[in-house]
Amino acid sequence: MRGDSDDPGEGWPYFFLSYAHTPRNDSEIAGPNAWVKKLYDGLCAHILEMTSLPVGARAGFLDQGIALGTRWTDELSENLARCQVFVPLYSPRYFISEQCGREWWAFSQREIYRRTLRGKSRESAIVPALWVPVELAQLPQVAKDLQFQHADFGEDYAAEGFYGLTKLSYLKDQYELAVYRLAQRIVRAGQAIDFQEGQVYRQYESLPSAFGDSAHPPEFDVTVIARSRSDLPPGRAADYYGDTPLEWNPYHPVSTRSLAEHAADLVRAMNYRVIVSDFENESNRILTEGPPIRPVVLLLDRWALNSPRVTELMARLAERRRPWISVMVPRHQDEAISPERDQQLRDLTDQALAARQMVGSGHRSPDDAVSTLDAFQLELQKAVRQAVNYYEAHARTYPPKGPSVDPPRLPRPGSKT
Repeated sequence: MRGDSDDPGEGWPYFFLSYAHTPRNDSEIAGPNAWVKKLYDGLCAHILEMTSLPVGARAGFLDQGIALGTRWTDELSENLARCQVFVPLYSPRYFISEQCGREWWAFSQREIYRRTLRGKSRESAIVPALWVPVELAQLPQVAKDLQFQHADFGEDYAAEGFYGLTKLSYLKDQYELAVYRLAQRIVRAGQAIDFQEGQVYRQYESLPSAFGDSAHPPEFDVTVIARSRSDLPPGRAADYYGDTPLEWNPYHPVSTRSLAEHAADLVRAMNYRVIVSDFENESNRILTEGPPIRPVVLLLDRWALNSPRVTELMARLAERRRPWISVMVPRHQDEAISPERDQQLRDLTDQALAARQMVGSGHRSPDDAVSTLDAFQLELQKAVRQAVNYYEAHARTYPPKGPSVDPPRLPRPGSKT
């Protein structure tokens, strides 16, 4: 999808309005979601005027009116994969909705992928709107990171949100102004960003939420074992490396930035605070004995495996079961090496990760499973999920504070109480 064109393609919506459905109050004739539909219709009308979209084109998508017989999750996923701009409608209810969190996560994958291919854009394709103002403490990290200035659409809008402006009749003009300015921002974002069609997720209910959940650990480790330009073995091209292991970019020239940066963004999109590290420098912390501190994804450059220091570290990783450390071995499918050298590297990898063949030993990406950037994003989801599951199974638990209390005893039948 070209960012310098107003034509999003046949059947592709310009924007996707994501909102949390409000339960209907019996006293309301139209129901609360009718006001969201009014906002949506107003945005569509403005966007059609502000762009060269043809008559009959879909300016937006709202999850109402799905055709009978159609799996709504499929249609939802297809529209998220094809829209140009994602508009989350903030409310306290929105950020506790798993469905809304999945919608945000699915769209964010496209933005992260674009950033890796072409570099960071001044505009974000996520343009938030206020339905009801939300306290900063209620926002998940992905929303805080946007740093969006809602007051740009009007002071009354920032104070009341669209719901308040709708319900307070004396703020009708402020409502119309805010809708118009939001439409302008949507068009500006859509024209500035060159978006390709994204992944259509058929197992949509299994996707992670960008808002996380109350039980998941707050922090996550992304750590790297890789070469740098100063210590490359014979036959290894320097194009994939930088001055430090953290600059390793196995998907060069498709990717414009390091794999550690890309992986960190993908994990942050699941509402974790991410710690990025060079494994050789942080091995004592990550390989600490006892219960895990946090779940980990280890990105392993197989060209580093013939280093004595790396051999020692991999032995330490194998000697104790640490299944909360998921291991991924990315490699580019077009890597120009001889079949003999490729087999040597495969043998080194199998030897270093032999302990990972046992059930319950932790995630290890299969051979050639991460040979493209697209495949890496999909495989990382599995690696993160397994690291978190094992972390939760092995993490230290703490009893509640306070004195212990004996459980109550029930009287025997027929006894006096």
